[in-house]
Amino acid sequence: MKLRTWLIILIVLVIDAAILWWWQGYRLSRSQDAVIRAAAEHYDVEPALVKAVVWRESRFNPDARGTSGELGLMQIRAAAAGEWAEAAGISDFHHAHLLNSTSNTLCGAWYLRKLIDRYPHTDDPVAYALADYNAGRSRVLKWNTGAAETNSTAFIENIDFPMTREYVEAVKAKYEAYQGKVE
Repeated sequence: MKLRTWLIILIVLVIDAAILWWWQGYRLSRSQDAVIRAAAEHYDVEPALVKAVVWRESRFNPDARGTSGELGLMQIRAAAAGEWAEAAGISDFHHAHLLNSTSNTLCGAWYLRKLIDRYPHTDDPVAYALADYNAGRSRVLKWNTGAAETNSTAFIENIDFPMTREYVEAVKAKYEAYQGKVE
């Protein structure tokens, strides 16, 4: 065969691979929509926000495990899971139950609602809640000074952990992108 024929075959294979990669990512990103929507509605959190956290934490992998013991779609730690189980009246709860997508998103949506409710005096409680979700309450209190007490733009600028600042900005961007698109 001529070089030109091989080049055309190679281009077709690359295009096919790119389409397959895109399609698998698209399917995966929609694979958890039903459990995300149900959990979000149960705890009155926007489904797009829950989905954005799931995207950032696990890329929609229900079996994801973090280096500090976080589990599942929303990478929930044992302490937060225990609080949720107690608040929800779930007895005989084990942290490993969070490898179940439904349990994980219910717990994560409950936790997001709890964090959002901590910052009602701010112009954007979601920014503060996401920083809290990622870095913890004590750090949020450190960054939450002066204008940053109520102004989310100033708050994000005060975040001196580059990974947490990137986390908040990335999740907020995905949250906006997912609005109206969680089926």
